[in-house]
Amino acid sequence: MKKTLTLVVLAGLMLTGCGGKQTGAQPTESTTAVAEVTDTVTVPGVMSLTLDKAEDQLEDLGLKVEAEDTVDGKSIIVKKNWQVTSQDRAEGTQVAKGSTVKIGVKSLDKIAAEKAAADKVAAEKAAADKAAADKAAADKAASDKAAADAAAAAAKAAAEQAAAQQAVPQTPVQQAVPAPAAVYYANCTAARAAGAAPIYAGTPGYGKHLDRDGDGIGCDK
Repeated sequence: MKKTLTLVVLAGLMLTGCGGKQTGAQPTESTTAVAEVTDTVTVPGVMSLTLDKAEDQLEDLGLKVEAEDTVDGKSIIVKKNWQVTSQDRAEGTQVAKGSTVKIGVKSLDKIAAEKAAADKVAAEKAAADKAAADKAAADKAASDKAAADAAAAAAKAAAEQAAAQQAVPQTPVQQAVPAPAAVYYANCTAARAAGAAPIYAGTPGYGKHLDRDGDGIGCDK
């Protein structure tokens, strides 16, 4: 009788143990399934923000931040004095919580110095452009004045020439006189009788027989 009771108790214990094992396996599988679900967040854009504000935005989303001076490699101490210039996770990227976002920064002092240098170059270029424009305008004005002066001088010369021409009396146009027919005087008596004496060389009626002294004037004595 005792042996029978012992066997029954052992059988009950074995059944209870097997049932306990099966019941304990279910929570383990459920826990594994939940562990496989990972939370994700959207990376915000932090470009141009100061490092302290960029870190606040990223860390509030459960992300880690790794900042580096990508220009001079200096140590970052006062985060508000640095500006974000790059980030390895683009804005809008989906990443798991706890992921690290690497961002490059540049000191505000360096940014200010670069801006001042760029402004100086721009100002010098603007001044050079203005000087060149002023010179071009001055050259054009001088050229226009020279042309105007030349035109005025030419107009004055033309007016003076016209006035001079008007002041000179016009010589009347002499009408052509037909050449007289050949004249011959036998002697100075005949020349005087014709009213031709004295007779000059080259004029009608002149002859050497009338010019005894050979001075080019006949019948002058």
